Amino acid sequence: MSGQVQSPPRAVRRARRWDWHALVGERAMTLISPIALLVIWEICAKQGWIDTRFFPAPSDIFHKLVEMLKSRELLENIWASLRRLFWGCVIGGIPALLLGIVMGLSKPVRVIFEPLIAATYPIPKSSILPLALLIFGLGESSKVFMVALGVFFPVAMNATTGVLQIEKIYMDVGRNFNASKWQFFTTIALPGAMPLILTGIRIGIGMGLVLIAVAEMMGAKSGLGFMIWNAWEIFDVEQMYVGLLVIALIGFLLATVIRELEHVLVPWKRH
Repeated sequence: MSGQVQSPPRAVRRARRWDWHALVGERAMTLISPIALLVIWEICAKQGWIDTRFFPAPSDIFHKLVEMLKSRELLENIWASLRRLFWGCVIGGIPALLLGIVMGLSKPVRVIFEPLIAATYPIPKSSILPLALLIFGLGESSKVFMVALGVFFPVAMNATTGVLQIEKIYMDVGRNFNASKWQFFTTIALPGAMPLILTGIRIGIGMGLVLIAVAEMMGAKSGLGFMIWNAWEIFDVEQMYVGLLVIALIGFLLATVIRELEHVLVPWKRH
């Protein structure tokens, strides 16, 4: 009857169930591999197959982590690193996003800036740390600058590539409807380049985590990098691994958040 709501076809329901099971299986696989590695590591340490002076058992590292959480030392260092990472991503990511999209839309701008980016991108970012310390000193500015530098290049390059890969028909539609530059930016370039932009952000955050750890090892009094370096000086191997583990967890969680955000902003990419 016309007044009744028809249920989706059986094939559609089956496809939805398949998508759900595939998503659950994907999430499970992301947990199985690191857990399996930790179990193998624990067995090797307990059986004496590896030197626990350099590779302590994961259970010992976990006990150290709990101890540092109770003393709030770990939380304070995590907060210091996350604060620097946040401001570095904002200061480096927003200009990179704007410049990358403008480079994709404007050939003259691309001709001006593309050689500069191509020339400076291969320079190892960690090698710039002495110069950053010389210019900005030992305070927060040098750490934030290093993160911003690491985030800038992946975001700018991916944004440019994303705009250039937008199908020409969408650009023609915008021109035919006399779209303004702002409308081109917000309704065509930004959504069209979003998949590669998010990839650039994910890569940039990973690079930012690497650089913030390196920067904090020199001249910092807080942060995960400082904690790892201090542990090396007193040969507290468990504390070193706690710092490395926390950095890995932060990177994993941020990458997961961006991936889930990608499912919301660019749902067509899943299919």
